[in-house]
Amino acid sequence: MLNGERVVLMTKMASYEANEGKRNLAIGSFFRSDYIGWQVLKSIISATIAFVVVFAMYIFYDFEIFMTKIYKMDLLEFAKNVLFFYLGTVSVYAVISYVVYSVKYSRARKSLRAYHMNLQRLSSMYKSEKNGQYKD
Repeated sequence: MLNGERVVLMTKMASYEANEGKRNLAIGSFFRSDYIGWQVLKSIISATIAFVVVFAMYIFYDFEIFMTKIYKMDLLEFAKNVLFFYLGTVSVYAVISYVVYSVKYSRARKSLRAYHMNLQRLSSMYKSEKNGQYKD
């Protein structure tokens, strides 16, 4: 005999597993520090690549003028400025990534806790029905 409450719960859980559950289970398989550290590392690498591309575009935009100015400028000061902008860019990007992935991890864990509570509830429904205690 079918139990309506159990069918609704199972449908809700199957929908969760098919959609956001896959991502949340993947996130939940990591420790918090491992997940956030890995994501921030990937973000730093991405920010470095983006900085190099933007810097190259800046240099190659008017390469002739840059080459004429290079003999007059203090190269050490120029390198310090570039390094300063690089570190600033990467730092801001890393902080934003840390915040975003911390929130994402906590939401995934909260969602997984609710999913596990539903699993326990479904298990108790089956146990009570098996013992003859549950009546539809």
